[in-house]
Amino acid sequence: MAALLMQGQEIHTNGELPTVGGAAPLFVLTDEDLRDAALADYRGATLIINVVPSLDTPTCLVSTRRLSAQIEDMPNTRLLVISADLPFAQGRVLLEAEITNVEPLSMMRDREFAIDYGLLIVDGPLRGIAARALLVIDPNGIVVHAQLVADIADEPDYAAAIAAANAAG
Repeated sequence: MAALLMQGQEIHTNGELPTVGGAAPLFVLTDEDLRDAALADYRGATLIINVVPSLDTPTCLVSTRRLSAQIEDMPNTRLLVISADLPFAQGRVLLEAEITNVEPLSMMRDREFAIDYGLLIVDGPLRGIAARALLVIDPNGIVVHAQLVADIADEPDYAAAIAAANAAG
């Protein structure tokens, strides 16, 4: 169980992030066309996974926008943004923000991703959705960067994630 802050109050996740150097836990999420999207579908690419409580909030959108801009010149790197939002809401937010190089994935059908990645918030007002985190998975499915953001309102360490993605690329 990991602890983080939300508006100065301590809240907790169900576990810990995957270990850097270990295999990324498998997942199946829902894409913008309501199809299943599995980790195996991305094999061979470096993945930057921006996990956000809701893409339709300022900090979550800022982090997605910043990462989107930073990956434009990174071949073989894909940016996934994962939240509990419905795919329709994710698509609307990205369209309004004019962000096109991001692949939104939803936990609408279940919370297995959040559980398996140790990110399911288990108490407080956001209980049941994922904490803010930034992960990088190399083309072979190995976790090369994992950050649980200490305060849910803060942005992640972009530089560390981009450096890990470039090294993995």
